[in-house]
Amino acid sequence: MCGIVGILGTHEVAPSLVEALKRLEYRGYDSAGIATVNEGRLDRRRAVGKLVNLSDLLVHDPLAGKAGIGHTRWATHGAPNLSNTHPHRAGPVAVVHNGIIENYRDLRAELAAEGIAHETDTDTETVALLTRHYLEQGLDAAGAARAAIGRLEGAYALLFLFDGEPDLMVAARKGSPLAIGYGSGEMFVGSDAIALAQLTDRITYLEEGDIAVVTRDSLRITDADGQPVEREIKTVRIDNTRVDKAGHKHFMAKEIAEQPTVIGDALGHYLSADGQDVVLPGDGLDFNGIDRLSMVACGTAYYACLTAKYWFEQLARIPVDVDIASEFRYREPPIPARTAALFVSQSGETADTLAALRYCAGRAERIVSVVNVDESSIARESDIALPILAGAEIGVASTKAFTCQLTVLLLLAIKAAKARGAMDDEAVADLLSRLRGLPATINNALEMDLDFKKAARRLAEADNALFLGRGLMYPLALEGALKLKEISYIHAEAYASGELKHGPIALIDKKMPVVVMAPRDGLFDKTVSNMQEVMARGGKVVLVTDRAGAEAADDGIWRLLTLPEVDPVLSPILYAIPAQLLAYHTAVAKGTDVDQPRNLAKSVTVE
Repeated sequence: MCGIVGILGTHEVAPSLVEALKRLEYRGYDSAGIATVNEGRLDRRRAVGKLVNLSDLLVHDPLAGKAGIGHTRWATHGAPNLSNTHPHRAGPVAVVHNGIIENYRDLRAELAAEGIAHETDTDTETVALLTRHYLEQGLDAAGAARAAIGRLEGAYALLFLFDGEPDLMVAARKGSPLAIGYGSGEMFVGSDAIALAQLTDRITYLEEGDIAVVTRDSLRITDADGQPVEREIKTVRIDNTRVDKAGHKHFMAKEIAEQPTVIGDALGHYLSADGQDVVLPGDGLDFNGIDRLSMVACGTAYYACLTAKYWFEQLARIPVDVDIASEFRYREPPIPARTAALFVSQSGETADTLAALRYCAGRAERIVSVVNVDESSIARESDIALPILAGAEIGVASTKAFTCQLTVLLLLAIKAAKARGAMDDEAVADLLSRLRGLPATINNALEMDLDFKKAARRLAEADNALFLGRGLMYPLALEGALKLKEISYIHAEAYASGELKHGPIALIDKKMPVVVMAPRDGLFDKTVSNMQEVMARGGKVVLVTDRAGAEAADDGIWRLLTLPEVDPVLSPILYAIPAQLLAYHTAVAKGTDVDQPRNLAKSVTVE
């Protein structure tokens, strides 16, 4: 969620800190600040709102120094005001923090008993106050930071900067990601490789419980047991961290347009040379040794899992459970023998999903993850990590990551179906052939952009909306409703079409648009009946269908959006396009912040 960056440089660091923070804007934030050490003196600048406010402040009130830390805050403890904005300072120490310190009240009470008062509403200030307290007890800077970290309970990525220490930063990671970058006589720290992409391509990822003491020419890491350790230096591909809009008005528009390309990349990665089979990395997964699949995710990734449940059960005949990660870990479900656990996360750092994975470790037969970041915590802690190859996704509302997740999950289901004898070689080859043609079909759907834009202008006038779908279209209805409320702030709900008469129909009136996802498949006629019930009550139906569905639909449809025809198995990937474009154009029409919608963060790394 929050973005962290630190630089021990050879030039003035304030401009580089702000530029690195801009690269972390996609995570979501409501305030930002930096602190530097200049001529041995610690100072800071902070601003509420967008980073441009911090940039303006630095023009009028510059901050010198060749060592600094920066932060974009997404409010958890305390309102997004100047007092609560990071970096937090307590005398000679400044701290930035991503995470939640669960025992901060106890620590605050302990400090108050020592006469040390707090000035903010945040949990992070307690870390700074505690560190200052240990400095006053005679510990050196690194020792004081270590002592303070040792008292903390919860999740954190922490970065410390000290008065009188222009060649020192202390970094710590527990539950939130943190990476350290190597330069020439310089060192860098960031929440992820994207933050550091313009500074270095040589990265070390801290492991859980690591504490790093960083200088310009050294890095000393100790693990959770306090033992010195070496962590691998990896070279990251800079082209995977590009964050430009490539001529589009918004990152979301760019990422929607990229979907044919990235889906093609995913297919090329997993298909055999002749395109007749699915090839998994390493020793793969023995689907004949599995009786059940447990899938866990959050948000849009959860809807990808709901879609994949249909694929695995219908194609491969594997029973599937799908759980929201935040509920899964606290329910403490039994994990039967011969169960594989599969986790889906764009960032690979989603806190609840990672916690659920750790619950399953040692219980499930195999841990499989579908992620977009190869070196993420979830990927590293899985037996098999399957990259979706979507590239950097900057818009908070997931688009290309969702369709790439669906693509990889479908390929996995096809692999399972063949391994279990539920599909023969000919059927597999035929379906894979159709799947290879999907990027071109999506390109055709994207050419309908003007049609979606016209429909969205009318949707933008509504205060509420319903989405309906049956079978494979039900999770897509859920995704469409989520997209609309995420970026346009229109209240939207989604239901399986057959549930309409079990409550939601009470909401139908002449002001209620109802978006129906319904290709002409085996469930289409039943969905038409539901549409008739809506129209009979004055509801405005937006029907998203194919040519055959458009010809069979009754008169009275408010808006008709006709997509190219596609194999029913592949329809969820194609129908994600209208879900995205309707939301996007509605948000643009309403003038909301498409890429950084209010109150949302891209990577939810705290509970």
